[in-house]
Amino acid sequence: MTISIRQIYRYPVKGLTPEPRPEAHLTPGNAIPNDRRFALAPGSASFGDTLGEWMAKSSFLMLMRNERLAQLETEFDDEGEILTVKRGGRQVAKGALSQPIGRTMIEDFFTAFLGDEAKGRVKLIEAADGHVMSDHPNPVISLINLASVADMERVVGKPIDPRRFRGNFLIDGLDAWSEFDLCGKRLGIGDVMLEVTERIDRCAATNVNPETAERDMNIPKDLQRGFGHIDCGVFAKVIDGGTVRTGDPITVL
Repeated sequence: MTISIRQIYRYPVKGLTPEPRPEAHLTPGNAIPNDRRFALAPGSASFGDTLGEWMAKSSFLMLMRNERLAQLETEFDDEGEILTVKRGGRQVAKGALSQPIGRTMIEDFFTAFLGDEAKGRVKLIEAADGHVMSDHPNPVISLINLASVADMERVVGKPIDPRRFRGNFLIDGLDAWSEFDLCGKRLGIGDVMLEVTERIDRCAATNVNPETAERDMNIPKDLQRGFGHIDCGVFAKVIDGGTVRTGDPITVL
């Protein structure tokens, strides 16, 4: 079976809605454009509005600790750099993140929405050029093997939404868990070349249902129980750039 990209996602604001994309233009050493460009920090955070260094996810608001974030739907418009926030399909906040007043509107909404969880006034943080607000210290692409997710479903006995793993590329055509064998190898997607670097270990953020915002599973525990590890997916860095699209075949080089 041909290995291919089933879906492409990006996450403009760390911890908020995954956005499906028909394509992504990749450049060497960088993540998908606007992926994890922004993050929300609690009022107790001591850093400024722009970060040029990697910080652990515990520095930010995140699904592992703030599952209520999954109650919201967000959309990011690249051209106007406008973030729209909806709840139950109804718009509840909107702001241009490149403008002080727009950032303030977004910060005010999340401060009120999270209440005590905000630990003061929420701060919208932007990654400096060449950086991302990812769980990985370097800009990477995360690949999720849909066959591995299906094998997890066999173990837990119920469906698992692959969006729980917040991957950039959802991949078809690999045997379950064989993505781990790709570590150290290079992948070709048209003119694009990726180098798979490491497995992704999973935390309690995966326990949050992306539809209901409920903690209705224990993914790390189920992984350990069923497979003897807590990993799902792999990270890859971009070696040669270009445009990738949903449906593109992937070649192991």
